[in-house]
Amino acid sequence: MSRKKNLSVKSSKHTARVTLRISEVARRVGISSSALRAWEALGLVTPQRSKSRYRLYTEADVRLLQRALFLRRARGLNPPAIVHVLKRQRAVALPPEAANLPGQRFRRLRVRRGLSLAQVARATGVSIGFLSSLERGQMRSSVATLRRIARFYRTNILSLFEAAGENPRLVRPSQRKILETNAGVRMELLAWGSTVMEPHLFHIKPRGGSGEPYSHEGEEFLHVFRGEFEIWLGDTEHYHLKTGDSLYFESSTPHRWRNPGRTEASLLWVNTPPTF
Repeated sequence: MSRKKNLSVKSSKHTARVTLRISEVARRVGISSSALRAWEALGLVTPQRSKSRYRLYTEADVRLLQRALFLRRARGLNPPAIVHVLKRQRAVALPPEAANLPGQRFRRLRVRRGLSLAQVARATGVSIGFLSSLERGQMRSSVATLRRIARFYRTNILSLFEAAGENPRLVRPSQRKILETNAGVRMELLAWGSTVMEPHLFHIKPRGGSGEPYSHEGEEFLHVFRGEFEIWLGDTEHYHLKTGDSLYFESSTPHRWRNPGRTEASLLWVNTPPTF
């Protein structure tokens, strides 16, 4: 009997460690993968990442998502309200890195300067509701909107990576600073510190993009490693890049971009000086 009991305990511990891919979790909960990522953006679940950057969920995550779906269907609550309810029940907490989300950093800048949400909203043209959700970590923003808010605070998107300090000569994949937006864009900072270049890896999901046009000082170079990439420079130039193509342009030209393809696009993107 004792031996069987020990085996049961080991099996239970193993089950607690089981990790599930996003497609399996979406199927079990009954929602799409994109909806699952939206719940993650709100801070409901914080999946681990494999070495290949795949999301890995636990059975506890599945149960939490099922509770969220029940609250939405049975009580008609919207996603932010559901997260609020579950937090009050101590069923979910903000992920440890929540304090490092762009909105949290914007909030610190606003409070430090003694500004109200209404003042920032008027100056940036972003609604008070959106700014409030962004600061609470319940919303992600497009690259263009992040750039607009950062400019108001006289900083740049680079500062949102919180990559201060000496620039390392060697940066391993696991050491990259990562920033994600709500438009299907993930930026991985490849070098930081006292540099004259700002190199990134951009991963852009199908139909993901920058949002509205933006501009800043400097020059930019980009190279498409995989997929397709579309960019507009000012009112007259439009380029459709494919795997292997490169582009060089002045950052002061208003530009907007997107992935027009059906698969994720990956680019090497370099700004100089670091004013993005």
